[in-house]
This record gives sequence, C-alpha cells and structure tokens, in this order.
Amino acid sequence: MPITSVTTDTEAYTLTVVADFTVPVRRLWDAYVDPRQIERFWGPPEYPSTFTRHDAVAGGVSNYIMTGPGGDRSCGYWEWESVDAPHSFAVRDGFANDDGTPNTEFPTVRMEFAFTESALGSRLTTVSRFGSLEALEQLKAMGMEEGMRAAMGQIDAVVEDLRSFAAGRETEVQLLGETQARVSRIIRGSVEQVWQAHVDPSLLQRWQLGPDGWSMPVCEYGAEVGQRLRTEWQNDESGERFGFAGVVVESAAPHRLVTTERMISPQDPEGSGSPETLNEMTLVPVDGGTLLAYVITYPDATVREAVLATGMAEGMETGYQRLEQVVLAG
Repeated sequence: MPITSVTTDTEAYTLTVVADFTVPVRRLWDAYVDPRQIERFWGPPEYPSTFTRHDAVAGGVSNYIMTGPGGDRSCGYWEWESVDAPHSFAVRDGFANDDGTPNTEFPTVRMEFAFTESALGSRLTTVSRFGSLEALEQLKAMGMEEGMRAAMGQIDAVVEDLRSFAAGRETEVQLLGETQARVSRIIRGSVEQVWQAHVDPSLLQRWQLGPDGWSMPVCEYGAEVGQRLRTEWQNDESGERFGFAGVVVESAAPHRLVTTERMISPQDPEGSGSPETLNEMTLVPVDGGTLLAYVITYPDATVREAVLATGMAEGMETGYQRLEQVVLAG
C-alpha cells in the first residue's frame, strides 16, 4: 500500500493522506491529469470510474461516474481551482446528479494535491478541507477514508505501466457508456502548438487530409463561440467529395474546444440527413508532449458503432502523424 499516514484534524476540519511512490514526480502527476489513467484508480476496485470530462487547468471541470457491480452509479465532479504543474493542484470535489449537475444534498470538499520528490521517488500529500465538522463526520461515515485507501492502493499498478500511456503510441479509442467514445493520443508539441493546428485553417489543410490523393479545398474554421465550421475533402483523381459542417459551442483557448458536427455531401450540402455529434477536445501537457483527449457523443449506440466501423481511428492516426510533422516543422 502506498499510503503511509492518514490524519484527521477535527479542529481544522481536514483529512490528510500521505502516500509514497517509487516513480518520479512527473510520472505520478501525469497519472492524475490523464483521464485514461486516473479512472483506473479514482474509486475503489469494486466501483471503477469513467471520466467523461477532465480539464486539468484552472477554471476547468471534470465529470466522472463510478459504477458498482450491480450497475448502480455514483456521479461526481471536480471544479479546478488552481494548477501548478507538476507540483500541485486544487479542486472542489462534489457529488453530482445523473445529468452531471451538482447534487446539493451532500457537502463539497476542497481537495489539495501536493507532489514532491522523496528518497523513494515521489510523495503525494492530499488534504481534504471540509466546510464544517458535521460535513467531515458525514463523509467519513459514508466511508470516505476507506474509499481513499482502496482507491490509492491501485495507483502503483497504474504508474508502473509505462507502455500503455507513453508518448509514441498510436491513436486509441475507448467506449464510454452507451453513446460516447474517447479518442486519445499524445502529440509531440506544446499545448499552444497543438491548439493552433486545430483552429488555424492554413494548418488544418496541411495535416487533416485523409488518405493519399485527397485534398481539403474548403476549410472554414476557428474557435469563436457561435462560429460556423465547414471542411470539405476531395479525391483529386475522381472528384469525389464529402465533408463536415458544424458550429463552435464552447471555447477556452488553448485547452478546450467543443463543436457540433454533421457529415455533408454534394447531395446534402447542409448535412440535414446526417446524425449530429458533439465533439469535445481537451489538451493537457504531459511528459512527451500534449495529451489530446477527444470525447465524441453520438445520438445512439448504433450510430457510434457504424462510425467506428469506418476505420475512423486509423484515419485519425494518419492525420495526427502529419500533425506532428507540421508542429515539428514550426
């Protein structure tokens, strides 16, 4: 067990947990800011979590769902208050309703995470600050301390698994619930560079091209909320053409961009006959570059299965390889 001490202060209304690990600080930090990793240990083994959003930036939000063996669900959220990578971050942690909105029947907790070097490798000190003694006692009675011990007991296996999360791995797709999919990849380059490559039309036309022999003659893109988006690809030999249209729903440069998307064609130039998806892109700095997490919400599981069956992941990987070349070329 990595936990070396658990201390409750009933006068300061705090619960402090200290844990030691045999990995560098940066490796431990990345485990917390990468949704693929934190969901392997945020929650007891019998209640694994799924993070549908994870913004490791001040002002950001995380949403997660813990699912029990009988299918029962417990939802929660984080409001990110401060981030000093890779040394510390603070969040407001609370229970959530099924739709992700805060559940005000339970108290919130301010959680402060401090990452420091140690003789073994790294030490994590987590201080949970409660609004009152009653709130502290309520959450402790609900099993908060036991849950933290069980959850943190899983971290060693995650941080020792270097291969699954290292830079250089190809694009991965993970199914979330019934209607979502998360596309993940570490892009060699800074957050600012990767962001610019996703919102600048002149850069998009250099890397988001699809198979060889295709070009992007139309690229209307940006990051202003309400802006209409349109991209069209063309087979330069046959003249075959298709594309996507949508609108910017949310933008927080250079970390988060949310857009809608419908497939368009010469026969359906507005995409009125195509299902609409919601695409949420989050960029987080990690060891080796920038972690791109792309959560796509489909109308239903059937549409999701049909889209993934087209080879979407392979096509995105080809594009991301070109993106790295664009970024490295400046």
